[in-house]
Formats: sequence, structure tokens, C-alpha cells
Amino acid sequence: MATQEAARTPQVRGQWHAGPRPVRASRPRRVTRSWDGNGNGNGDAVAERLASFLGWFSIGLGLAEIAAPRQLAKMIGVPERRGLLRGLGVREIASGVGILSRRRPSGWLWSRVGGDMMDLALLGASLSSKRSRPTRVAAASAAVAGVTVLDLLASEQHTRLNKGMEGTTAGVLELMKSAVVLKSPEECYRFWRQLENLPRFMQHLESVQSTGDRRSHWVATGPAGTRYEWDAEITEDRPGELIAWRSVEGSDVENSGTVRFEKAPGDRGTVIRVEMRYAPPMGAAGAAVAKLMGQEPEQEVAEDLRRFKQVLETGEIPTTEGQPHGRRGGVIARAVGLGRNS
Repeated sequence: MATQEAARTPQVRGQWHAGPRPVRASRPRRVTRSWDGNGNGNGDAVAERLASFLGWFSIGLGLAEIAAPRQLAKMIGVPERRGLLRGLGVREIASGVGILSRRRPSGWLWSRVGGDMMDLALLGASLSSKRSRPTRVAAASAAVAGVTVLDLLASEQHTRLNKGMEGTTAGVLELMKSAVVLKSPEECYRFWRQLENLPRFMQHLESVQSTGDRRSHWVATGPAGTRYEWDAEITEDRPGELIAWRSVEGSDVENSGTVRFEKAPGDRGTVIRVEMRYAPPMGAAGAAVAKLMGQEPEQEVAEDLRRFKQVLETGEIPTTEGQPHGRRGGVIARAVGLGRNS
């Protein structure tokens, strides 16, 4: 009796049934690690959220300083100096892009602290002008001081996290995604291992050509239609289980990763697990441009896996209108061998 009770698992709306719970595709998520030395990943997540907020805040403030310097000067009560405000706007945007494009943006966060000190000095100096409005300048100074506290907090958090990182290169993205496909591990492996199939589900991937037993040549499009070509090699190949890759020696961008094909519990298909480590084209600037253009790495990988599932299970990728989709490919396409520009 006790064994039967333990085997019961809840279903929807409180119903019960015997057997294991069905496996579901994992939600898109960024890989986070406990770099704080306490085995607790919460500090890492909080630090990332604060840094992301400050990055977007910096970009928004910079755009306001560039687009409407006259109105901004009036609002904070300082004499109108359009050139100075627009220069400060460029600084803010550069800091914001730097923060959003780095996994550990401690340097860019500290640059914001320096910018805050400059802003406070400029606000103080403006009080000597007869055209300034002291009440508004004081309010603006208080607001800048409050943001400075957040910048200091975020900078210190990421500096501590950086000290706990081992072997992680700045600007390199680490992603982990998984999905369940209702096919056997052998079928999933065979389809993926036939590299010419990859453009069927990877966004922006134009073609893949095998150039040897374990080497291949890739052609893809990046942000703003930029075209990339690179070579990749398979470092480990276990039929029906795993494919591991890396960029060839001399590639401009370091990358590596694995695709695992694991039998789902209860023989309910295959769990596809993708782990990647790569640096985007043009480094941090390229990552920031891609993110601003809506090409979020985590979401693209999840979409690539969703299309892979559809191709294996139905033989096509439907669009929102229910029509078969054309060739597509995404971050996996650029990361499986992201390398030499031609």
C-alpha cells in the first residue's frame, strides 16, 4: 500500500494517476552560477537584474540627453548647454551598451560611478550661474546621488562575483537549453549529425557543407544582414548519445559546446540538451547590437530547439498562418562553429 501511494503523482486539477510525471521542454533561461562563494545563486541573479536595469536606464537617459537637451536642461534647472548634454548622452549610451553586452560588466558599472561623480560636479558648478534654478538643481542632485548608490552597489556585487569566477572569459556567453522530442535518441542524433539538415531549423543559417569526416563549413547571416563564414570540427561523436564541437584553431571567435540525446523517462521520446559557450561576432559590441535588434541569444536557442522538435515530429515548421516555414537558423547556428570571417 505504501508503495502504491508513493507512486501516485498529481495531475491537473488535483486528479491522481500512477506513474512518473511527463517530461516537458524547459523554459528559456540564462545559465547562472554561484560565484559568491556561498553556494547560493541568488546573489548572482540579483546582481544581473540590477545591472540590466542600470544598463537600460543608462541608454534611456542618454537618448533623452541627445534628443532633447533643451527640455532636459530646463527640467533639472541648469543653463542650456546642448553640446555638453549630448556628449554626456553619448557617454551614457556607451555605458549602457557595455553593461548589457557583458555577463560580468563590473568595468562598465564602475564607469557609471565615475560618470555620476562628474554629473554631481557639473550640477554643483551650475549653481554659480544666475540662470540656474537652485531648487531644481538640488532635486536633480538628489536623484543622481540615489542612482550613484545603485551604481556603487552593482559595481561592488559584480566585482565580488568576478573574483569567484574560474576560467571564464569576459564577453563569452554560456547557454543551456533543453527540449523533449517525441522520437528516439537514435533518430534525433541521425538527423542532427547530418549537418546539411541544420538550416531546416536554425535561424539565419544559409548552408552547412561537410568538408571531412568531422569538419564542416558554415554560412550564416548575422545582425543587419552581415554574412559570416566559418569552419567547425566535431570533437566527440557518440552515436545516439552526444555530439561535441568547437571552432577550429585560428578562428576569430572562441566557441564550443555539446548536444546530448537522452532517453526521456517512461520512453516518452528524447530529451535534447544543448550547452554552448561562445563569443558573439564583433565581441561585446556585436552582442549588444544583436540584443538591441531583438536577437536575444537565450530565446533564439529555445526557438531553434522548438523548430527542431517540429521538423522531427511533423516534417515541417508551420508559420502563424499554418504554412510550412522556409529555411531558418539562430544562435546555435552561429555558436556550433562560430569562427573565421571570410
